[in-house]
Amino acid sequence: MADIKSPEERSRNMQAIRSKDTKPEVYLRKLLFAEGLRYRKNTKRLPGCPDMYLSKYRTAIFVNGCFWHRHKECKYAYTPKTRVEFWQKKFETNVERDKNVYAELTKMGIRYLLIWECTIRRMKADEHMRKNIVTKIQSFLNGEAASEEF
Repeated sequence: MADIKSPEERSRNMQAIRSKDTKPEVYLRKLLFAEGLRYRKNTKRLPGCPDMYLSKYRTAIFVNGCFWHRHKECKYAYTPKTRVEFWQKKFETNVERDKNVYAELTKMGIRYLLIWECTIRRMKADEHMRKNIVTKIQSFLNGEAASEEF
């Protein structure tokens, strides 16, 4: 199947995708900061360069895009209809890299919290959901669990 966009248009679209300071990340950072949680952004000295690192809690937070990181059973984790083999390989590589990063963090004694893009979207749309997730994040930080996913 041919792409509906020209190579130049597709290239411009792909270049516009950011790897840090995305809207979901900024939204979550503002919520956590308002709750009194302090963090470092994009800590390069940790595996996977987490979106936020809360040293007080030895916790890395990742805000993952459902499309790029393949959120299971999520409508945003679709596979493009063109260049299917390319995309499957790309997605498999991303998922494998994520697993390795999480294992490395665990070995270092650093807990991690994974928050999906679709969760952030629901939080923006629903005040109750936002409060619920923020409460769950605080409970995770004060608890003993090694990892959590929202």
